[in-house]
Amino acid sequence: MSSSTAAGRSPIAAEAAPLSLCARQPHVPADRLVAEMVPPPRFDSVRFGTYIPDPNQPSQTEAVRVLEGFTTGLGAAPDTGRRGFFGFGRARAPKAPAGPRGVYLDGGYGVGKTHLLASLWHATPAEPALKAFGTFVELTNLVGALGFQQTVQTLSGHRLLCIDEFELDDPGDTVLVSTLLGKLVDAGVALAATSNTLPGKLGEGRFAAADFLREIQGLSAHFRALRIDGEDYRHRGLPEAPPPYSDEQVTRTAHATEGASLDGFPQLLDHLARVHPSRYGALTDGVKAVCLTDVRPVPDQSTALRLVVLADRLYDREVPVLASGLPFDQLFGEEMLKGGYRKKYFRAISRLTALARDAQRLVERQ
Repeated sequence: MSSSTAAGRSPIAAEAAPLSLCARQPHVPADRLVAEMVPPPRFDSVRFGTYIPDPNQPSQTEAVRVLEGFTTGLGAAPDTGRRGFFGFGRARAPKAPAGPRGVYLDGGYGVGKTHLLASLWHATPAEPALKAFGTFVELTNLVGALGFQQTVQTLSGHRLLCIDEFELDDPGDTVLVSTLLGKLVDAGVALAATSNTLPGKLGEGRFAAADFLREIQGLSAHFRALRIDGEDYRHRGLPEAPPPYSDEQVTRTAHATEGASLDGFPQLLDHLARVHPSRYGALTDGVKAVCLTDVRPVPDQSTALRLVVLADRLYDREVPVLASGLPFDQLFGEEMLKGGYRKKYFRAISRLTALARDAQRLVERQ
């Protein structure tokens, strides 16, 4: 490949040496984890007004209405007394029922749940330092970096905690998050979350959820669930994703694109096992495009789940992905797509396909 690539390079392309994700071992200090608990670049400018509900899906319009109402009162100082609807809007109302103090957006992948969650964060009338936004993985990683008590102390003064991609993958996470959110609710923190799974069914198909039913029920009690129906907007009315390119095309484009990385897909999967998922965002720092050769089916579930996290971080950062080998809809085997993590895998396929479409422009420049 090297000789044919060298022969095909232009003088400008020859000066650009691609980056390599496999050569990176990022270190992420705890203060960076806290500082980065804001909506990612893709969702930095979204608002309720930029969300376009599908006219055939009234639940999408209803979700916007409820979330806009949810922001009312979120700018007020935390109050640990009994509260009104969602825990907000009526301070010190002893006779009001202690209902859920959060909203939970449930729906399939690609219906705009993260868009709405980020819009809620932006609409909340509080300083950025008083509201936090992160994925479920990032939240559990924060606890690992700071320790449980320090995480409670850090987040207790917030008006709002937004948790994207809420999933319980093991019993340890179940107990940890149940305890954490309970303490934050007691401190007056509002909660908002997105997931592909209803709160009462978290963990189903992944572990013996029945053994942790109390914790799971405790989690669901914090939220009012809002179902959002619809099809994947990332592919609504758009052309099919481009077919994979040749190794030579991917390599040539990587050399010709400033800030592009170039790695073999099997080697990247091996490398992800040596980097904690909390560092996958840092792994892509400064990367303008990811170029992968020899894409093939993911060999096992642990590797597949790591790839899902990387796909999410690339999508958040709007990093196009150019690849050779198999198309992304063949990454996960039939057994995986029927198992407990199937919704995660479908989300990853959807997001990687969107990023592959974005990468077309890189090839067209050649």
